[in-house]
Order: sequence, then C-alpha cells, then structure tokens
Amino acid sequence: MSPRRNKAQGRRQTSAHGADDGPRVYGLENTEDWQGEEWVVRRVTGGGAAKHYRCPGCDQEIPPGVPHVVAWPRLGAVDDRRHWHGACWSARDRRGARVQRSRNAPRY
Repeated sequence: MSPRRNKAQGRRQTSAHGADDGPRVYGLENTEDWQGEEWVVRRVTGGGAAKHYRCPGCDQEIPPGVPHVVAWPRLGAVDDRRHWHGACWSARDRRGARVQRSRNAPRY
C-alpha cells in the first residue's frame, strides 16, 4: 500500500508570456473569468450555510445546510453576491441567470 498524497498533483499551466492561466487563489476564495469579467468564487460548506438563498441559475431555493457557491464580480459591491448551487455554477455558460421576479420583488 502506498502512502496517502495530500499534495496537489500536477503543475499550473502558464501561457507563452509566462502569465498564469489558472484561477488565482486568495485564501478560501479564487477568481474566475466569466462573461468578460473577473468573478470571486467562494465555496461554502453545508455547515457554513445558515440561511435560505435563491439560486440565479435555476431559480430554486438553496436550503440551510446545503453546500453551495457564492460568486460576485471582483469590482462589484457586496450586494452583488449571488449564491449558486455547485452544479448551476459549473453549468452557468449553458444556463445563465434565470431571474423570474417582478421589479418590486425582494432580492434574495
């Protein structure tokens, strides 16, 4: 039996200019490019999820205790944070945001 490996396997890819093409990691957050904008992405564990949220990808509720993803534009305000299901965030290019609320409805 071989010993357990806890280190990440492989190296991060760099472009021809020496720039790092992978996501940049800041503590528990990382950044991803989406729709021409840099987004900060934070994965929340089930124990860290204490409220109900509405996923913009499927417009379904995320109950407390369910692991999910919090994403917001890097240059955006705190109010721009959105809580996504992990699968919805992974499929965001195929799904897009499906906000079906009226103008005067509260934002989750």
